[in-house]
Amino acid sequence: MDIEVDIIEFKVPTENNKTIFIWDIQPSLSEAFIYERVWRAYSAFGALYLVKVCPAVRARGFYALVKFYSSAQASKAQRATDKQCLFQTVPLKVHLSTKQNPAFLFGTKALSHAKCLDLANHYLGYNGWSTRIVTLKELSDYTAVSGNSDAQAQGKLLKFGCVVELTIPQHGVTCRGVGVAEEVIDLEKGPEGKLWKRGKLMRWARDKATASAFEKVVVIVLGNGKVAVECRFDPDEILPDENIEAVIQVNDISWNELAPGHWEEGDMPWAITMELSN
Repeated sequence: MDIEVDIIEFKVPTENNKTIFIWDIQPSLSEAFIYERVWRAYSAFGALYLVKVCPAVRARGFYALVKFYSSAQASKAQRATDKQCLFQTVPLKVHLSTKQNPAFLFGTKALSHAKCLDLANHYLGYNGWSTRIVTLKELSDYTAVSGNSDAQAQGKLLKFGCVVELTIPQHGVTCRGVGVAEEVIDLEKGPEGKLWKRGKLMRWARDKATASAFEKVVVIVLGNGKVAVECRFDPDEILPDENIEAVIQVNDISWNELAPGHWEEGDMPWAITMELSN
């Protein structure tokens, strides 16, 4: 007998078969009400990455987009809710996505720190995993920032690197991630401003390192509901306990591109169109 297996990865789900569209939502309902009821109804089928409610373009009312981490759960949700009323008085139309978002055609994106925690708590439980900081070091360049004509040219580059160890004890899994956060600080701001920036960058480096560790984790969900966890290791990766400078070369990315909220669901380019036949 074949056993159904579903693979969950800690990355932004981009596949068409993980996205469903919900049409014919009545115009008398508010967007906040629709969002809450859609999230409640579809989270019963599995972990959700995104719920988005939009006004319908060619008709009165709304439509909603729901993105799962699991293609099997998205398919099950579509079959179970299509032509059902759920939270309104007329049946809904629920279809799997048929068009790939062009923004996702060039590789995948890592999950934000907050999304990693939500996904881990869903499948592993709040007490099923833990993290510890192996090392957190300042890597700042206190020479004046040059080659820039704007106001920040008179600032200093404040930079931190962090190594975090992720442990999932029930499955015997341990892995590490690296995070780097940097920002130019204005020299005219006093020591209080610098202290606040230091604390913020240390937290960002830690959060990025945690997300980097989760990115190596693969959750295997069996048809009977049991969960197994594996960890993907790069044989060329070396994460020493103390010498974080040794790994910065391959992880030295400006945090401006990866700061919390940069690729959160509200900023994702979800301009997806879809044609449906009755």
